[in-house]
Amino acid sequence: MVDTLRHRGPDDEGHKTLPGAGLGMCRLSIIDVAGGQQPFASEDGAIQLVANGEIYNHGELREELIARGHRFRSRSDVEVIVHGYEEFGVAVLDRLRGMFAFAIWDESNRRLFAARDRAGEKPLYYAQTPQHLLFASEIKALLVQSDVSREVDVEALDQFLTYEYVLTPRTMFTSVRTLPPAHYLLYQYGAVKTERYWDVASVPVRQWTDDEAESALREALGRAVAGQMMSDVPLGAFLSGGIDSSAIVALMTEASAGGTGSVNTFSMGFEAASYNELPYAREVAARFDTHHREGMVSPDLSDLFEQLVTHFDQPFGDVSLFPTYLVSQIAREHVTVALSGDGGDELFGGYDTYGAEAIARRVGALLPETAKPLVAGIASMFPPSEKKKGLINKLRRFTLGLATAPRSIAQYRWMTFLDAGAKQRFYTPALQAALVDSDVYAPIRRHLRGAHTDDLLNRQLYADVQVYLADDILVKVDRMSMAASLETRAPFLDVDVMELAFSMPGHLKIRHGERKFVLKQAMRNLLPESVLTRRKEGFSIPMKSWLRREWAPLMQDLLGPDQVGRRGWFEPAQVTRCVDEHLAGRQNHAHLLFSLMVLERWAQASLD
Repeated sequence: MVDTLRHRGPDDEGHKTLPGAGLGMCRLSIIDVAGGQQPFASEDGAIQLVANGEIYNHGELREELIARGHRFRSRSDVEVIVHGYEEFGVAVLDRLRGMFAFAIWDESNRRLFAARDRAGEKPLYYAQTPQHLLFASEIKALLVQSDVSREVDVEALDQFLTYEYVLTPRTMFTSVRTLPPAHYLLYQYGAVKTERYWDVASVPVRQWTDDEAESALREALGRAVAGQMMSDVPLGAFLSGGIDSSAIVALMTEASAGGTGSVNTFSMGFEAASYNELPYAREVAARFDTHHREGMVSPDLSDLFEQLVTHFDQPFGDVSLFPTYLVSQIAREHVTVALSGDGGDELFGGYDTYGAEAIARRVGALLPETAKPLVAGIASMFPPSEKKKGLINKLRRFTLGLATAPRSIAQYRWMTFLDAGAKQRFYTPALQAALVDSDVYAPIRRHLRGAHTDDLLNRQLYADVQVYLADDILVKVDRMSMAASLETRAPFLDVDVMELAFSMPGHLKIRHGERKFVLKQAMRNLLPESVLTRRKEGFSIPMKSWLRREWAPLMQDLLGPDQVGRRGWFEPAQVTRCVDEHLAGRQNHAHLLFSLMVLERWAQASLD
């Protein structure tokens, strides 16, 4: 199991076997490189720990625990978890600030205690069999055990085709589950129990003046950045030139003033102008005098397709996985840790979908339901543009979501990619029958209700934190950075920043159509005006064009009628029609076709 995860920890490894229990760990050495070997044990050896991640407040916790009589054997940040558990039990989670997944074997109580950080930056999967509870950072480590079934979870399959990723707690395997963020797991006497220990939904919205909110955000984010620069090895940052990553770089520069050298920054560019953000990244790098390095993404990524789509262990259709891996590779040549701007969009309202939902509510009051499919049909007659977004592409996407997705999923009308009508055409009768009692939108509705607030935007942001951030963005960044043996950290996901954001009403985040209003105001004296005023682009690649040219042979190979037919999930003729329409440029089916390609390659690797 440990051997399958060597990419996550190439520097060191450790094992501990006890009666009825075993722990294993491969380590990426960052804090106390020489002395931080795992597993860690309590003074009497009754408690054993393996942990992935960083505890940013370990210094304060260490002082408190030493004052209470605990003895430490290292400077490692995660050793505080062992002694914290001795002192506080499960309640140690309330004291930890960081990103982590850990497991403790408590020999005295014959109990396994495992947990994940609040946002879900670090992963934890588990499988319960009649003989075992198995857990790991990635599914591949579980699948080496022969008693873990590879039976496909068809509801997870439906989720993947709908959202381009599988939603927690499901995985593509009925036998494997994901421990949700901000949850812990207890395994004792053969029974598994999971519980939530923190929820940003519990933060009440309060009234802020603009000045108070801007000052509080600048201070909290600055503290988070400074705290997350903790490292005994070289450190840097991803830089896209957008406001989130630019804010992190600016605050890193502030925090390192008087230190040695400037900040290391890393960017990826594209030949297609509408996808290329390098000029903006260069402007920010020049502004803060960073050691800046960059690369270009080319369409010749067929080898990477083979390597990366199977690396996820289950289908994952977000095409930005490729530039994420490539920028991680460049960064790893120079640093071991990189800070990122992940989380800024979900906390402060950065996505187009929030504006789309606001427009849809106004349009819905004027346009009869029966007219929406007609409008979408007219919009679909315009040929798709080669541009990343463009007016025609936006119009087609907006009207399609308006016509085909239920209003009850709010902004997720534009974050889904296969609607109910398309599924009737694509899914075989057998797959449709297997899904007859399932509701693929139920998790979205549940999270939209889960924020316990009348503030509509905060309900939408809460759903995105629970679903899109946790199951797409953070999964992508963790897997692709760790595939390059690089650790990433996200200061926006510091607990103080998250709770501060959800204490702010929606009008501080989106005002008169301007997204991330309070973040822009907080950063106004630090960042160039061009960064503050430019529209959000997103970290994507021109897959729709590549599928018509460089990737066309791979697509046709993976999605041939015989290949599709033998799976028994989809109607081959419908898939062939989509391939032909896309190749001819009549329609843009890139989202669906790439997802189907990923699914087929995953099935070959995991099922065949």
